[in-house]
Amino acid sequence: MRHSLLRLMNPRSIAVIGGGAWCASILKAAEMIGFEGEIFPVHPEGKMIAGRQAVTSLGAWEGPIDAAFIGVNRHATIDIVKQLAAMDAGGAVCFASGFLEASAELPDGGELQDALVAAAQGMPILGPNCYGFINALDQAAIWPDQHGCKPVERGVAILTQSSNIAINMTMQKRALPVAYMIACGNMAQTSQARIAAELLDDPRVSAIGLHIEGFGDTAEWHALARKAQDKNIPLIALKVGKSDHAQAATVSHTASLAGSHAGAEALLARLGIARVPDVPSFVETLKLLHVAGQLDAPTLATISCSGGEASLAADTAHGRALSFPPLSDAQKAQLFEALGPKVSLANPLDYHTYIWRDTERMTETFAAMASPQTGITLAIVDYPHTDATDWECATQAIIGAAKRTGRPFGVVATLPELLPEGLAERFVAAGVVPFMGLTEALVAVEAAAKLAQAPNTPPLPAGEVLGAQTLSEHAAKTALAAHGLPVPASLRLTSLKELDQQLEGLVFPLVLKAEGMAHKSDAGGVALGLTSAEAVKQAAGAMGGESWLVEEMAKNGVAELLVGVTRDAAHGLLLTVGAGGVLTEVLQDTASLLMPITEAELDNALNSLKCAPLLAGYRGKPAADRKSILRAILALQDYVIAHLSEIEEVEVNPLICTPHGVVAVDALIRKSMP
Repeated sequence: MRHSLLRLMNPRSIAVIGGGAWCASILKAAEMIGFEGEIFPVHPEGKMIAGRQAVTSLGAWEGPIDAAFIGVNRHATIDIVKQLAAMDAGGAVCFASGFLEASAELPDGGELQDALVAAAQGMPILGPNCYGFINALDQAAIWPDQHGCKPVERGVAILTQSSNIAINMTMQKRALPVAYMIACGNMAQTSQARIAAELLDDPRVSAIGLHIEGFGDTAEWHALARKAQDKNIPLIALKVGKSDHAQAATVSHTASLAGSHAGAEALLARLGIARVPDVPSFVETLKLLHVAGQLDAPTLATISCSGGEASLAADTAHGRALSFPPLSDAQKAQLFEALGPKVSLANPLDYHTYIWRDTERMTETFAAMASPQTGITLAIVDYPHTDATDWECATQAIIGAAKRTGRPFGVVATLPELLPEGLAERFVAAGVVPFMGLTEALVAVEAAAKLAQAPNTPPLPAGEVLGAQTLSEHAAKTALAAHGLPVPASLRLTSLKELDQQLEGLVFPLVLKAEGMAHKSDAGGVALGLTSAEAVKQAAGAMGGESWLVEEMAKNGVAELLVGVTRDAAHGLLLTVGAGGVLTEVLQDTASLLMPITEAELDNALNSLKCAPLLAGYRGKPAADRKSILRAILALQDYVIAHLSEIEEVEVNPLICTPHGVVAVDALIRKSMP
């Protein structure tokens, strides 16, 4: 029990160390959730604090201490944590700041954080720089502020790295049952992934939402994803940090394209964790997962009594990984029976109001829209805040259709304020998802339909590479060719004398490239289609330099790809594939995966590219040799794994794809040298 986070978050006795204001706030928050255990202040003067007699020290308390809120300065926090650990306390919430998060301003911040972890001796601590938690299942809280949580019997857990976002989400009035709200703070000892993993052991948790600023140990996140999968509890993420980190001065195209945002996307996709863009969508997705769980198909049906709403639903879904399955003959027959000949039958459906107040026919209509091929059926209904009595027929029909079909059902208010909280709670109790906002509803549906299984193999750890150097193109190609990547026949020139003899082994036309020049095409360091030794000599003179690479020119290309690997310290080794050539940054047509990748994952990534039709054969042109493409990219991965501790960047751009093979016509490697 000593090292259980669940003991910390289900305390029967809470010590509050700090001033009277802290104790008053903790008492109020605990009373709001219905806490019935003991809360006692600790103060060296032993005075009355918030109406309670303080003990002069932790040792003066005669009973067990399940949890403590430490509201003193950062130096004193360490001493108190050490005392609590020696007393076999259940754990502590460390409120103080000035630790690692402030290391730029306070040089000793990192050292103090290390000292805090050492003082805990394995006793769980939340923080530092942490607000605490609310446990609405067991009616316990260590929370120094207002909150909007209320007791629940089952619900979602929310873990956030922002205390203010946590407070705001406790105040939601969207009928989302929040079981746990946990502010994670600095996570000096107890990481977000570890907290979530322990919460998976509580069978009352239906889904877990993670507001993430940074990941830390990716292996720990992989273990969390695997455990969540085994327990069939979905995970979703609100990951901040979408700002563009591309830099024009980077050596490779891959590095300028694959910033930390791409790494985060790739990590979440690999772990099977769906990502949502904002707090309202986060709340609505958790609500969907709580009520209906993961959807079995990225398909939906919508039904409303307005053609405008039907069009709005279709437009809102446009561009998302969602589709509206056409109505089957059986569905059309059911709908015709219920609606008559005046209604055009389609999905999305505008059923008009001919059957309004006829609850049975409305139920039949709504039920007919739900098919085994439809992931979820959404009824769009905005309830007036003046008098919604006449809308009871719609409520009963939606609930009745969900019960009759056994398929996932939701009701959507296009304006969040037009679905009262009490009615939303009624829908939740009936197994219908009450969505507040059409866009948020479709974001939630998309997320719940694309949750994926976590792979057995965790991402490769990244770490740092010091003193990386850029290899010459010739050296880079030689290294990659040794692992099976096809490269052109070539020759490195250090002299322009007797070129006829030097070029005897190569087949014209040739390509000449100046060595020691980044982005050679942009800087005039590449000459194509050279058909004689004299042309090679003239091109070399024009571009200058002391050494050149001359190689056979690739022919019959049907597409050009970029393939690159960058070391993303926060997420792992990131492999990026995309449209290649000199317009790579302009096209921005890429997919990123965390290594190691399988052939099937790579094949899916290629299919996701906008240039995928070129690979398949476009407008009568032959298709590229798909197997050769896959083998070449996996060969590049083999090289990176073989030199894992040394590689900073690897790039092939372009990889010329032909009907009969591939050839890497340009390559870059940055690595530390032994």
